[in-house]
Amino acid sequence: MPIDRLDARLVALFADEPRIGVYEASRRLGVARGTVQARLDRLQRLGIVTGFGPDVDTAALGYPVTTFVEIEIAQGSRSDLMLDELRGIPEVIEAHTITGRSDLLVRVVAASNRDLQRVVDQLVRVPGIERTSTLVVLDTPIPHRVMPLVEATPAD
Repeated sequence: MPIDRLDARLVALFADEPRIGVYEASRRLGVARGTVQARLDRLQRLGIVTGFGPDVDTAALGYPVTTFVEIEIAQGSRSDLMLDELRGIPEVIEAHTITGRSDLLVRVVAASNRDLQRVVDQLVRVPGIERTSTLVVLDTPIPHRVMPLVEATPAD
C-alpha cells in the first residue's frame, strides 16, 4: 500500500483543516516538521494528494441543479475536439468515459431547470455528440468522499 497510518492521519488532518500548516500538523501528530513536509511531498508526488484548495458548494455558488448527462458519441468523431468543446462549457464540472450504452457520463450544474435546458442545448450542439440523456439529482445523501477509503487503506 502506498500509505501507512501516519500518512492517513496526515491526510485526514489536512482534509479537516486544509489551512492548518505544516508546523501545527507536526505538533498535533507528534512528529517532526520535516517528517510532515516530506510525507506531504511524497503523497503529492505519488498523486495521492492532488490539492489543498477550497471545496466549493455549487448550490451556494448559484447552481443548485445538479445533473448527470449520459452522452453517446458519433462513431468516428474526434473525441479530443469534442472534449475540448465540453471543457469550454463552465457548467460541465466533470466527465468520465464509461462502458455501456453511453460513451460519456458528464456532471452538469445549472442555476435552474430553465438554465439546465440552455446547457443541454449547448451540449447537443457540440460536434460529435449524437444523443444525450439527462438524469436530475434530487438529493445527495452521500456526497463525494474519500476519507473512509483513506482510513481503510493504510498498511500496518
